[in-house]
Amino acid sequence: MSYKHGLAAIQLEMSDRVPRTEYSAHFHWDLVNKVTGKAVTAHSPQALQQEASNAFVKAWNYDFFWNILTYNEVFGDFKTSMGHASYAAEGTDFNNQIFCPFEDPEDVLDFDPMEQYGIRDRQQIIQDYNANYDKMVSDYPECVNMTGIYVTCMSGLIEMLGWDMLLMAAGIDSKGFGEMTNRYAKWISHYFEGLAESKSPVVMIHDDIVWTQGAFLKPEWYRQYIFPNYKKLFEPLKEAGKKIIYTSDGNYTEFIDDIAATGVHGFVLEPSTDMAYIAEKYGKTHSFVGNADTRILLYGTKQDIEQEVKRCMDIGKKCPGFIMAVGNHIPPNTPVNNALWYNEIYEKLSKR
Repeated sequence: MSYKHGLAAIQLEMSDRVPRTEYSAHFHWDLVNKVTGKAVTAHSPQALQQEASNAFVKAWNYDFFWNILTYNEVFGDFKTSMGHASYAAEGTDFNNQIFCPFEDPEDVLDFDPMEQYGIRDRQQIIQDYNANYDKMVSDYPECVNMTGIYVTCMSGLIEMLGWDMLLMAAGIDSKGFGEMTNRYAKWISHYFEGLAESKSPVVMIHDDIVWTQGAFLKPEWYRQYIFPNYKKLFEPLKEAGKKIIYTSDGNYTEFIDDIAATGVHGFVLEPSTDMAYIAEKYGKTHSFVGNADTRILLYGTKQDIEQEVKRCMDIGKKCPGFIMAVGNHIPPNTPVNNALWYNEIYEKLSKR
């Protein structure tokens, strides 16, 4: 009955068990094989990998499945590649290609995404979201599923510009960079309008607005250029009755109230964001997903892992919208026995 528990959390109804999700444990093939008895690797056929992942998700009783559709492919070839270190099993995601289409910060300040990328057909956007949602429901029928947008605002700028060009442009002319951000938000809005017309009742909105240490631009800049654009972008989603779940990596504690004020219904957070603050102030009005520290699963003892799960449960268990997860992932270098112990402790402590 995973769907029942996940839906209860989204609807802020107290269930008899704290629901849970994870983000990439179903691609930790050693763990997947141990849990399901399958024999899958990073180089197995995709159909076999999907079958094994499905079996793992069912065995670990996911109630909620994080998913987005709109990523940096919307920028075509006109985007920055910053490369990518090995994260996935056997380094299948490694990328050493580094390039940027912008020659200097002035190019960024003059940039108009509408001119560069144009507007996609609305009906095609809606069909794409519906197809993505339908696939998720087919693959993971016992979860609360969703589709959504990764490149909401800041994440879109990062994908287009890369960190070096973004920070130089913002440092040289913060007002001009803010005006370019407004132009980006106006352009990406047609994806939000399409998402609002999709069949997905829950939508995931992702935007990495901070680093682990917190904001990398002045907080006033976010309050002038990021959060007002959020309100505009989210308006059609709210009018359509969507449940809006918001994700940012890093520590966005100082912006929790700003984000809540934009109309979101839930938060996904890493361990660096203060989950206790969310539980105290928004625990009766919002769902939230988190936030066990993945480093403890990587390097900790059984006692460390148990204490970390207990910390999360002590914060979230009293809140109807709490969903347990390791933030932000259980990567493939996580010791299998540690991951299994984490799951055992979750199951033990999840009963209300």
